[in-house]
Amino acid sequence: MHRKIKFIWDFRGPTAAKTAAHHEKHLKEYIAIKKIELNITGYKTLNDMHSFAFMVLEEPMMITLRDELKPHRAEVYVAPAENQS
Repeated sequence: MHRKIKFIWDFRGPTAAKTAAHHEKHLKEYIAIKKIELNITGYKTLNDMHSFAFMVLEEPMMITLRDELKPHRAEVYVAPAENQS
């Protein structure tokens, strides 16, 4: 089992949220075209002037995808804990 990496693209300004949401659509298209098994993407708004889009990938793919997609930053991905009753 490989470690998972989260690529992040930051967007700033009054249209940051719309831009991040749109960027996620392109990430989903890329995943479909390249037939990447891991399909975790999303976007998050931190405040009215900063949002980001992200894509999660397995570490062996990191260098190739980094060179193709040029993320602004990356971090080790930790899956959100499942809700426990």
